[in-house]
Amino acid sequence: MSTNPAGDARDPMDDDTQAAPRLIDHLIELRGRVLRAVTGLLAVLLLLLPFGNKLYAALAAPLLAKLPPGGQLIAVEVASPFFAPLKLAFFAALMISMPWLLYQAWAFVAPGLYQREKRLAVPLLASSVALFYAGCAFAFFLVLPAVFGFLTKIAPEGVAMMTDISAYLDFVLVIFLAFGASFELPVAMVIAALLGWVTPDQLKESRGYAVVGIFVLAAVITPPDVVSQLMLAAPMCALYEVGIIASRWLVRGDRTATASDPE
Repeated sequence: MSTNPAGDARDPMDDDTQAAPRLIDHLIELRGRVLRAVTGLLAVLLLLLPFGNKLYAALAAPLLAKLPPGGQLIAVEVASPFFAPLKLAFFAALMISMPWLLYQAWAFVAPGLYQREKRLAVPLLASSVALFYAGCAFAFFLVLPAVFGFLTKIAPEGVAMMTDISAYLDFVLVIFLAFGASFELPVAMVIAALLGWVTPDQLKESRGYAVVGIFVLAAVITPPDVVSQLMLAAPMCALYEVGIIASRWLVRGDRTATASDPE
């Protein structure tokens, strides 16, 4: 009976023995990245906590500017004056820390990516952060004043608009999240094109369906007033066009780079 040479024999136990230390190393690295991310978030939160009331006053400015003279926010719950600024400080810290949190996630996954994937991931991550910030800024400076101006004007005569501070904060955070996430549309389109799920030409041909879907989505994720719905749908339609252009450009560049520098 013949036996395989020692060089051809492969013991499955050897693979398990090598895989265990690698898994432990990955878990240790993951723990370190999570600790760094949480530490950075907590540091920003501690810096913002003393300014929680001022942050809330700034956030309430778009509504207060539209209320009649003497109009103000109220606190229905006893603990609301404490928890509302605290909640706002946490979400503000989360937004400020977003680049740091994404960097920690990127530092963990980057060693396992191909050079082509790294080349595409960096601009996509940077663009996603910038677009989310742009969506929140658009909501604060343009959408909220328009929405509150509309809502205060249609209030029935004799009805005093006195909003609870917690309800107002939740309303504004929903607006921020809706606009910040919706502004990610070009990034989502580019990723879909790069993965081969759709082509730039298909995106262009589906423009009509996309516009209808955008208006339906705007009606679902925004508060039930027509102003915020229109002010979300309009920039999303423009961002859809940006996504078509960006996907066409990046897909062409990715193919060129892959052909000249194959993995």
